[in-house]
Amino acid sequence: MKILMVLTSHDQLGNTGEKTGFWLEEFAAPYYVFKDAGATLTVASPKGGQPPLDPKSDAADAQTDATKRFRADDEAQKVLASTVKLDSVSGADYDAVFYPGGHGPLWDLAEDKNSIELIENMYAAGKPVAAVCHAPAVLRHTKAANGEPLVKGKSVAGFTNTEEEAVQLTNVVPFLVEDMLKENGGNYSKGADWAPYVTQAGNLITGQNPASSEPAAEALLQLLKK
Repeated sequence: MKILMVLTSHDQLGNTGEKTGFWLEEFAAPYYVFKDAGATLTVASPKGGQPPLDPKSDAADAQTDATKRFRADDEAQKVLASTVKLDSVSGADYDAVFYPGGHGPLWDLAEDKNSIELIENMYAAGKPVAAVCHAPAVLRHTKAANGEPLVKGKSVAGFTNTEEEAVQLTNVVPFLVEDMLKENGGNYSKGADWAPYVTQAGNLITGQNPASSEPAAEALLQLLKK
């Protein structure tokens, strides 16, 4: 069981002068779900090397059992520090792909040709594609085999407009995940803000927020076990 995890390389929060990147729990929780299930993991990012961590996800109030385990895990930190370049991987080599969120993907992965091609190829090959929180942004330009948006007519979730309002970044982000998924024809649904909520449409799994990262990873594992 080979799983590819793709992280952002983008570290600037619009024009605010603040830093962004990936959200620690959204990497750590799925990483251990997969690792503990015996999966072989590869972590990639557009630029390779150490991806930028959203500093807010490192704050004391954002810590979970998975992030604490990660901080004590030298091997996992080495894996994260040496991500492979996204343009060097092929979907043919993996059984599934998982995209952790954080605000970074809104700027780079959403527009990344290698990411778009990877998702389209893996989905067309019947392989699970999963994305949580802001990472469903990677589905912005992906197309199905018929040329229509990949999410069209499919149940999807992602960071809600009200959650974006709560973190006061509605006017900073390049687009709102909820609005984009709806505009692309996705059957968008959501749970309560900040509560775990995951949707599954065949091999496409999407989660709403950080709390959804572990259940989304578990849903992906169940698909692989089938």
